[in-house]
Amino acid sequence: MTRPSDERLRGLDIVALTRRKVAPMVRGLFPALEQGAVISLLEKSVVFLTSTNISHVLRQSSWLSTAWDLANLYLLSVGAELLGEEAPLLLGLSEGTTCYVSLSYFDETSPFADYLVHEAAHVFHNCKRRTAGLPETRRREWLLDIDYRKRETFAYACEAYSRILETGGSRQARMALADDYVASAAPCDERVSVSEVLEFVREAAAARNGWKHILARCAPPTSAGTRASVTAATAARRHGP
Repeated sequence: MTRPSDERLRGLDIVALTRRKVAPMVRGLFPALEQGAVISLLEKSVVFLTSTNISHVLRQSSWLSTAWDLANLYLLSVGAELLGEEAPLLLGLSEGTTCYVSLSYFDETSPFADYLVHEAAHVFHNCKRRTAGLPETRRREWLLDIDYRKRETFAYACEAYSRILETGGSRQARMALADDYVASAAPCDERVSVSEVLEFVREAAAARNGWKHILARCAPPTSAGTRASVTAATAARRHGP
Protein backbone atom coordinates (compact mmCIF):
# COMPACT_ATOMS: atom_id res chain seq x y z
CA MET A 1 0.00 0.00 0.00
CA THR A 2 1.35 3.45 -0.93
CA ARG A 3 1.44 5.78 2.05
CA PRO A 4 0.49 9.48 1.76
CA SER A 5 4.10 10.75 1.73
CA ASP A 6 4.91 8.34 -1.12
CA GLU A 7 2.15 9.53 -3.46
CA ARG A 8 4.55 11.66 -5.49
CA LEU A 9 6.39 8.52 -6.53
CA ARG A 10 3.30 6.72 -7.80
CA GLY A 11 3.88 5.82 -11.44
CA LEU A 12 7.26 7.56 -11.52
CA ASP A 13 10.07 5.77 -13.34
CA ILE A 14 12.96 6.78 -11.06
CA VAL A 15 15.54 5.12 -13.31
CA ALA A 16 14.33 7.07 -16.35
CA LEU A 17 14.19 10.32 -14.37
CA THR A 18 17.73 9.80 -13.07
CA ARG A 19 19.06 8.88 -16.50
CA ARG A 20 17.55 12.03 -18.02
CA LYS A 21 19.02 14.22 -15.28
CA VAL A 22 22.55 12.79 -15.19
CA ALA A 23 23.13 11.96 -18.86
CA PRO A 24 24.20 15.49 -19.94
CA MET A 25 26.69 15.66 -17.06
CA VAL A 26 28.15 12.23 -17.86
CA ARG A 27 28.45 13.04 -21.58
CA GLY A 28 30.28 16.24 -20.74
CA LEU A 29 32.72 14.68 -18.29
CA PHE A 30 33.56 11.24 -19.71
CA PRO A 31 34.81 9.94 -23.06
CA ALA A 32 32.22 8.28 -25.29
CA LEU A 33 33.45 4.75 -24.57
CA GLU A 34 32.90 5.20 -20.82
CA GLN A 35 29.60 7.08 -20.81
CA GLY A 36 27.35 4.02 -20.99
CA ALA A 37 28.96 2.38 -17.97
CA VAL A 38 28.77 5.53 -15.86
CA ILE A 39 25.14 6.24 -16.79
CA SER A 40 24.26 2.62 -16.03
CA LEU A 41 25.80 3.04 -12.58
CA LEU A 42 24.10 6.34 -11.80
CA GLU A 43 20.65 5.55 -13.13
CA LYS A 44 20.18 2.97 -10.38
CA SER A 45 21.80 5.08 -7.66
CA VAL A 46 18.92 7.30 -6.53
CA VAL A 47 16.79 6.45 -3.50
CA PHE A 48 13.98 8.80 -2.51
CA LEU A 49 13.45 8.53 1.23
CA THR A 50 9.84 7.68 2.03
CA SER A 51 7.75 6.35 4.91
CA THR A 52 7.93 2.97 3.19
CA ASN A 53 11.70 2.61 2.99
CA ILE A 54 13.15 4.82 5.74
CA SER A 55 13.30 2.07 8.38
CA HIS A 56 15.13 -0.29 6.03
CA VAL A 57 17.53 2.45 4.90
CA LEU A 58 18.43 3.34 8.48
CA ARG A 59 19.00 -0.28 9.47
CA GLN A 60 21.29 -0.78 6.48
CA SER A 61 23.39 2.34 7.07
CA SER A 62 27.08 1.63 7.42
CA TRP A 63 27.69 4.42 9.93
CA LEU A 64 25.68 5.85 12.81
CA SER A 65 26.49 9.35 11.59
CA THR A 66 24.98 8.52 8.20
CA ALA A 67 21.86 7.06 9.82
CA TRP A 68 21.54 10.24 11.89
CA ASP A 69 21.78 12.44 8.82
CA LEU A 70 19.33 10.31 6.82
CA ALA A 71 16.82 10.27 9.66
CA ASN A 72 16.92 14.07 9.82
CA LEU A 73 16.70 14.32 6.05
CA TYR A 74 13.52 12.28 6.12
CA LEU A 75 12.02 14.11 9.12
CA LEU A 76 12.63 17.46 7.46
CA SER A 77 10.87 16.26 4.30
CA VAL A 78 7.68 15.40 6.22
CA GLY A 79 7.72 18.48 8.42
CA ALA A 80 8.49 16.57 11.62
CA GLU A 81 10.71 17.65 14.51
CA LEU A 82 14.39 16.97 13.92
CA LEU A 83 16.62 14.96 16.24
CA GLY A 84 18.15 17.88 18.08
CA GLU A 85 19.06 21.52 17.51
CA GLU A 86 22.32 20.55 15.79
CA ALA A 87 20.55 18.33 13.25
CA PRO A 88 21.56 19.14 9.64
CA LEU A 89 19.02 20.59 7.23
CA LEU A 90 19.63 18.19 4.35
CA LEU A 91 17.83 17.64 1.07
CA GLY A 92 20.19 14.94 -0.20
CA LEU A 93 23.12 12.80 0.85
CA SER A 94 25.51 10.52 -1.03
CA GLU A 95 27.23 7.46 0.36
CA GLY A 96 29.31 5.32 -1.96
CA THR A 97 27.26 4.92 -5.14
CA THR A 98 23.90 5.64 -3.50
CA CYS A 99 22.21 9.04 -3.64
CA TYR A 100 19.54 9.56 -0.99
CA VAL A 101 17.13 12.32 -1.99
CA SER A 102 14.33 14.02 -0.07
CA LEU A 103 10.76 13.98 -1.39
CA SER A 104 11.02 17.76 -1.11
CA TYR A 105 12.72 17.41 -4.49
CA PHE A 106 9.28 17.51 -6.07
CA ASP A 107 8.34 20.74 -4.28
CA GLU A 108 11.48 22.71 -5.15
CA THR A 109 10.77 26.08 -6.76
CA SER A 110 14.27 27.43 -7.33
CA PRO A 111 15.09 27.37 -11.06
CA PHE A 112 18.71 26.47 -10.27
CA ALA A 113 18.17 23.67 -7.76
CA ASP A 114 18.50 19.99 -8.62
CA TYR A 115 19.85 18.04 -5.69
CA LEU A 116 19.52 14.76 -7.56
CA VAL A 117 22.26 16.03 -9.87
CA HIS A 118 24.12 17.48 -6.88
CA GLU A 119 24.28 14.10 -5.13
CA ALA A 120 25.08 12.24 -8.36
CA ALA A 121 28.07 14.56 -8.83
CA HIS A 122 29.42 13.34 -5.49
CA VAL A 123 29.41 9.74 -6.75
CA PHE A 124 32.25 10.61 -9.12
CA HIS A 125 34.70 11.07 -6.26
CA ASN A 126 33.13 8.35 -4.06
CA CYS A 127 33.29 5.57 -6.63
CA LYS A 128 36.29 3.77 -8.06
CA ARG A 129 36.44 3.10 -11.78
CA ARG A 130 36.37 -0.68 -11.35
CA THR A 131 33.00 -0.39 -9.58
CA ALA A 132 31.59 0.96 -12.84
CA GLY A 133 33.35 -1.77 -14.82
CA LEU A 134 35.99 0.61 -16.18
CA PRO A 135 39.73 -0.07 -16.33
CA GLU A 136 41.68 1.28 -13.39
CA THR A 137 45.32 2.32 -13.11
CA ARG A 138 47.45 3.67 -10.30
CA ARG A 139 46.87 7.20 -11.55
CA ARG A 140 43.21 6.68 -12.50
CA GLU A 141 41.57 5.04 -9.50
CA TRP A 142 38.40 7.10 -9.07
CA LEU A 143 35.78 8.02 -11.65
CA LEU A 144 36.91 11.65 -11.44
CA ASP A 145 39.84 13.28 -9.68
CA ILE A 146 38.37 16.11 -7.61
CA ASP A 147 40.14 18.12 -4.93
CA TYR A 148 38.82 17.04 -1.53
CA ARG A 149 38.35 20.67 -0.50
CA LYS A 150 36.27 21.42 -3.61
CA ARG A 151 33.90 18.47 -3.67
CA GLU A 152 30.93 20.55 -2.57
CA THR A 153 31.95 23.36 -4.90
CA PHE A 154 32.00 20.86 -7.75
CA ALA A 155 28.56 19.49 -6.83
CA TYR A 156 26.97 22.95 -6.50
CA ALA A 157 28.46 24.11 -9.80
CA CYS A 158 27.27 20.95 -11.58
CA GLU A 159 23.80 21.36 -10.06
CA ALA A 160 23.40 24.95 -11.23
CA TYR A 161 24.97 24.34 -14.64
CA SER A 162 22.67 21.36 -15.28
CA ARG A 163 19.63 23.57 -14.75
CA ILE A 164 21.09 26.30 -16.94
CA LEU A 165 21.59 23.77 -19.75
CA GLU A 166 18.05 22.46 -19.33
CA THR A 167 16.58 25.93 -19.65
CA GLY A 168 18.97 27.88 -21.85
CA GLY A 169 18.78 26.93 -25.50
CA SER A 170 21.58 29.23 -26.66
CA ARG A 171 24.85 30.60 -25.33
CA GLN A 172 23.23 34.00 -24.85
CA ALA A 173 20.38 32.45 -22.87
CA ARG A 174 22.80 30.42 -20.76
CA MET A 175 24.87 33.50 -19.94
CA ALA A 176 21.72 35.38 -18.92
CA LEU A 177 20.70 32.52 -16.66
CA ALA A 178 24.19 32.40 -15.15
CA ASP A 179 23.88 36.11 -14.37
CA ASP A 180 20.54 35.42 -12.67
CA TYR A 181 22.19 32.68 -10.63
CA VAL A 182 24.98 35.00 -9.57
CA ALA A 183 22.48 37.68 -8.61
CA SER A 184 19.96 35.66 -6.66
CA ALA A 185 20.67 31.97 -6.16
CA ALA A 186 24.13 31.60 -4.65
CA PRO A 187 24.41 28.61 -2.29
CA CYS A 188 24.38 29.25 1.44
CA ASP A 189 26.88 26.65 2.58
CA GLU A 190 29.93 27.26 4.76
CA ARG A 191 31.72 24.34 3.10
CA VAL A 192 32.16 26.23 -0.17
CA SER A 193 33.54 29.50 -1.43
CA VAL A 194 30.45 31.16 -2.85
CA SER A 195 32.55 33.38 -5.12
CA GLU A 196 34.20 30.28 -6.63
CA VAL A 197 30.89 28.56 -7.29
CA LEU A 198 29.54 31.65 -9.01
CA GLU A 199 32.71 32.12 -11.06
CA PHE A 200 32.79 28.49 -12.17
CA VAL A 201 29.12 28.53 -13.19
CA ARG A 202 29.59 31.70 -15.27
CA GLU A 203 32.64 30.19 -16.97
CA ALA A 204 30.74 26.98 -17.70
CA ALA A 205 27.79 28.87 -19.18
CA ALA A 206 30.12 30.66 -21.59
CA ALA A 207 31.95 27.51 -22.69
CA ARG A 208 31.17 24.92 -25.34
CA ASN A 209 31.61 22.15 -22.76
CA GLY A 210 31.09 23.77 -19.39
CA TRP A 211 31.35 20.46 -17.53
CA LYS A 212 35.03 20.19 -18.39
CA HIS A 213 35.63 23.70 -17.12
CA ILE A 214 33.99 22.91 -13.79
CA LEU A 215 36.04 19.73 -13.46
CA ALA A 216 39.30 21.49 -14.30
CA ARG A 217 38.60 24.23 -11.78
CA CYS A 218 37.97 21.62 -9.06
CA ALA A 219 40.98 19.43 -9.86
CA PRO A 220 43.56 18.63 -7.16
CA PRO A 221 46.63 20.90 -6.83
CA THR A 222 48.70 18.44 -8.89
CA SER A 223 46.48 19.36 -11.84
CA ALA A 224 47.10 23.07 -11.46
CA GLY A 225 48.52 23.26 -14.94
CA THR A 226 45.25 22.01 -16.39
CA ARG A 227 43.27 24.54 -14.37
CA ALA A 228 45.57 27.35 -15.46
CA SER A 229 45.15 26.46 -19.12
CA VAL A 230 41.37 26.51 -18.79
CA THR A 231 41.49 29.85 -16.99
CA ALA A 232 43.76 31.29 -19.69
CA ALA A 233 41.42 30.06 -22.42
CA THR A 234 38.46 31.63 -20.66
CA ALA A 235 40.32 34.92 -20.27
CA ALA A 236 41.21 34.86 -23.96
CA ARG A 237 37.54 34.52 -24.90
CA ARG A 238 36.54 37.36 -22.58
CA HIS A 239 39.28 39.74 -23.65
CA GLY A 240 39.92 38.62 -27.19
CA PRO A 241 40.64 40.93 -30.09
